[in-house]
Amino acid sequence: MSIYLDHAATTPMAPVAVAAMVNQLSKIGNPSSLHTQGRAARKDLEGARELIASAVGSLAKEIIFTGSGTESNNTAVKGLFWKGRDTGRRVIVISAIEHHAVLDPSRWLGEEEGAEVIELGVNSDGAVNLEELQNLLSARGDEIALISVMSANNETGVIQPVGDIVKMAGPYGVAVHCDGVQSFGKIPLSFADLGLTALTLSAHKIGGPLGIGALVLRAGLDIPALLHGGGQERDIRSGTLNAPAIVAFAAATKECVDTFAARNERVRQLRDHFINEILLRIPDAFVNGLAAERLPGIVNVTFPGTESDTLLLLLDAKGISCSTGSACTAGVQRPSHVLMAMGHSQTSARSSLRFSFGATTTEDEITQALEILPGVIEGARLANLR
Repeated sequence: MSIYLDHAATTPMAPVAVAAMVNQLSKIGNPSSLHTQGRAARKDLEGARELIASAVGSLAKEIIFTGSGTESNNTAVKGLFWKGRDTGRRVIVISAIEHHAVLDPSRWLGEEEGAEVIELGVNSDGAVNLEELQNLLSARGDEIALISVMSANNETGVIQPVGDIVKMAGPYGVAVHCDGVQSFGKIPLSFADLGLTALTLSAHKIGGPLGIGALVLRAGLDIPALLHGGGQERDIRSGTLNAPAIVAFAAATKECVDTFAARNERVRQLRDHFINEILLRIPDAFVNGLAAERLPGIVNVTFPGTESDTLLLLLDAKGISCSTGSACTAGVQRPSHVLMAMGHSQTSARSSLRFSFGATTTEDEITQALEILPGVIEGARLANLR
């Protein structure tokens, strides 16, 4: 038996994405070459760019393809800081619950390049404190190079007030970057409507392949590059473009757009049923961020008296895959910084699991997981007492 409940880490590739990728792999041609094969590859690639741009409410020329969401986040955070530093702005504002692909480059800039990094707190449900941000902007708005706040948290699914943040930052001329990796395809996300400066996307969270991402960067805005070479992608991300992965990214995006409402409603129903049954079967368990607006497919649950690593191993032995949080920090023995920011103790943060559902999750998988989970929790609690 195999039950995959870790779609927030990565999703199974959609058949349409696999087919698109295989078809593109059979073709010859570097998209930057001028000969017939190169022009054909470029045509396919630009069609993919237009499709993704349409899905995210941006111009095609605002899409910059990268190798991952992490690369996109690094490019945005470092590039926007360097751009702001040229005008005397040396402050970076991020939320305390950002993915490490935003936290770590921000902290690196603080350690190596003299940035002042300010982390916004969140409430007990995991939503960013807007009053704290407004006070900061009022006092130091002309010093801030950028604000980076994710669209929805990857551990709890809690949706962040990005639109409000952009409106607050506007009068001070502060650039706003948003990590949209978890929310793209799950909630409406429009680059233009939000008024963002930059937005990060990743293919493998929506049924696309691993190893391809995108940075949506406002047209006409040039930022310093991390990679130098051939000058591809507005001279911001040099390197031969991965046409097969890009075309597969677009195919997965199209399927997300075409099935958006029905798919997400079905996933939401599975999530709510899962939550209700857990709280009935394990009464002292509690769901993190339950009172907040959340993505349809993420459930973060604390099981008092357990160790999350033990739970993972016991569930894995039963054929159930889930996680303690971000897959990018798997194997790192430390409590979730997201849950700690929400007010958890280290013990409580180490007693939590993330279950995440997607397009391929079935009712039968949820039923089987719910039957197995109470016994696993009991076993983990006994192990913790020894």
